[in-house]
Amino acid sequence: MGEQLQAMTEPTATKAFAPFEWMLSLRYLRARRREGFISVIAGFSFLGIMLGVATLIIVMAVMNGFRKELLDKILGLNGHILVQPLDSPLTDYDQVAQRISQIQGVTLAVPIVEGEALASSPFKASGVLVRGIRGDDLARLGSIAQNVTQGTLEGFDQGQGVVIGGRLAEQLSLRAGDSITLVSPRGAVTPMGTMPRVKPYKIAATFQIGMSEYDSAFVFMPLAEAQAYFNRDKDVTFIEVYVDRPDDVDRYARLITEAAKRPVFMVDWRRRNRVFFSALQVERNVMFVILTLIVLVAALNIVSGLIMLVKDKSADIAIMRTMGATQGAILRIFVITGASIGVVGTLIGFLAGTVVCLNIERIRQFLAWVFHADIFPKEVYFLSKLPAEMSVGETTAVVLVSLALSLLATLYPAWRAARLDPVDALRYE
Repeated sequence: MGEQLQAMTEPTATKAFAPFEWMLSLRYLRARRREGFISVIAGFSFLGIMLGVATLIIVMAVMNGFRKELLDKILGLNGHILVQPLDSPLTDYDQVAQRISQIQGVTLAVPIVEGEALASSPFKASGVLVRGIRGDDLARLGSIAQNVTQGTLEGFDQGQGVVIGGRLAEQLSLRAGDSITLVSPRGAVTPMGTMPRVKPYKIAATFQIGMSEYDSAFVFMPLAEAQAYFNRDKDVTFIEVYVDRPDDVDRYARLITEAAKRPVFMVDWRRRNRVFFSALQVERNVMFVILTLIVLVAALNIVSGLIMLVKDKSADIAIMRTMGATQGAILRIFVITGASIGVVGTLIGFLAGTVVCLNIERIRQFLAWVFHADIFPKEVYFLSKLPAEMSVGETTAVVLVSLALSLLATLYPAWRAARLDPVDALRYE
């Protein structure tokens, strides 16, 4: 008998996390009938951690997807740095754009004439933003050239055709080859005042970049025609500059100032969209904190479940202590018991979150079909599909936070179990 006890207790005294400790820990996780309430608490703790981790991963991925899609679409159409003239009109835009485009890292410098107008058809009318642009520059704008749905961009500079967004074409019940009428308040100056300019244009092509705000509001016109339409005296409104590293715009701003060789005023994409992207970042941080509380509540459930388990197993703990089990062995037994819930819940939550992120658009379409509702309306969210972009750093942080909370939750109950006095525990048994 003494040899058997020595064989059972010797590994616990000489080696951490011995088979004896694993065996008891897993046995405590399989609660018997009279310990059913403890098993229920453990089950809720497991579900809480699993759902918390999965929800955190999904929400962070969707928020990252929103930011990436919006950044790509907004900057793909608007450029990273806006160069505006000071003191005098930008009549030398060809030379300035040429010098700026030679800066290393600048991918494109586009002279733009911009103005507002009313676009109308025999059926409807809508306010639009007209941009005059050279044909070669329009062909190099990937967000437009790669998303042409009708017509073609070839010969854009030769005629009076315009390129409009696909949603605008739908609103006006038009298609490529039809005629669209543009009305501008900046027309001819007469003795009676400035008269609106009304002029029809053939639709050369339509595009669909997937952002409803742009697809329903932008009209691209040949640069020379836009100068004439908006009464520009051979100048442009601004030059849009595209760079290969948008986060390094401060360095490019200094180089552009030197290359322009004239007074210019620059606005980068961060200033133009500061409120929007700042709000998005704040929302991401708040959602991370709120959803982390789900994992924290589940970890607290582990604490309560283990405390009840320690109280229920106090006699068993006392017997093991009298048989030679050390305080460290008892501590490790209950740490393994509680941490197993957190580790398994975290891993399953990670797998569930990853699967949902990889199939989130299919899930959205399925739910829309089941409930017969548009779950992700384009008019509200500006995007045509639900994006999800998993970040390795953020996903790792979520998993590590969950594991850390699960481990910390086991320490106090396990410490109480290790400190249990065998005499007191067996006194009333």
